[in-house]
Amino acid sequence: MEKTRSPRNRTLTLSQDEIPGLKQNLLYPNQITKSDFINRTINGDILESLNNLPDEFADLIIIDPPYNLSKDFNGMNFRAMSDSSYDEYLSTWFPAVCKKLKKNGSLYMCGDWKCTSSLQRAMEKELVVVNRITWQREKGRGASANWKNGMEDIWFGVKDPKNYYFNVEAVMMKRKVIAPYKENGEAKDWQQEEKGKFRLTYPSNFWDDISIPFWSMPENTEHPTQKPEKLYAKLILASSKPGDVIFDPFLGSGTTSVVAKKLGRNYVGIELNEEYCLYAEKRLLIAETDKDIQGYRDSVFWERNTLNH
Repeated sequence: MEKTRSPRNRTLTLSQDEIPGLKQNLLYPNQITKSDFINRTINGDILESLNNLPDEFADLIIIDPPYNLSKDFNGMNFRAMSDSSYDEYLSTWFPAVCKKLKKNGSLYMCGDWKCTSSLQRAMEKELVVVNRITWQREKGRGASANWKNGMEDIWFGVKDPKNYYFNVEAVMMKRKVIAPYKENGEAKDWQQEEKGKFRLTYPSNFWDDISIPFWSMPENTEHPTQKPEKLYAKLILASSKPGDVIFDPFLGSGTTSVVAKKLGRNYVGIELNEEYCLYAEKRLLIAETDKDIQGYRDSVFWERNTLNH
């Protein structure tokens, strides 16, 4: 029997009627020219696409490559390999991606505990590593013979450590104050609001305020490793300016492009799987009128479960 979808299930779907229109928006590697690849989703092989893209066009690059795990990406299977083989895999495309970064640009690359050392080695060959962000990925039932994997890394690198853009004021966090105190009878570093006492704080390189997309969130798709819009919003706001070009060579279901559009940036994405490209195009259409990013409002990021939408 066909399962009845819950009314609260907001996972994105594609109807047969809308697919032809969405396909018309896609760009293919052999169609790339110097003028028409900005704000486009490129459906094709990463190396072929990179060969047709100009060097140093991107102000910010965000990469969420296949981790060194066996995973089925809608029929396209990635198989786990030895660390040395994974290092070699990264070397086949990562240097070419770095050529697309401007001299004053920044690059972020995502990974888990198993592949993070390989990512660091790859980045150190091409860029200067500035930091490693660790974020709490609170999802999954855990493992019976190991610690539950609840963290992922994002490596932050630049071409020139003396010349790159970073706006910490754009990524302030709003935290609930548990033990507020006063100075001379006045609130110190916090404000009374309708839902409690809050203070703005500078972000660290550990993020515990991210919610993984799930079935009741409108950004959710069927992509198995989809990154949250809130996660990428932090990277984009901190490391780019309005009007900059954000590039993602492993676009998946489109989170980087969608968040870039919502935040007034330009985007370019490459994705091999056509269905994921169509999800990205549908999300981009929705983003023309819906600029909402879960957990981000009034130019600040809120702690998990403290902001009602």
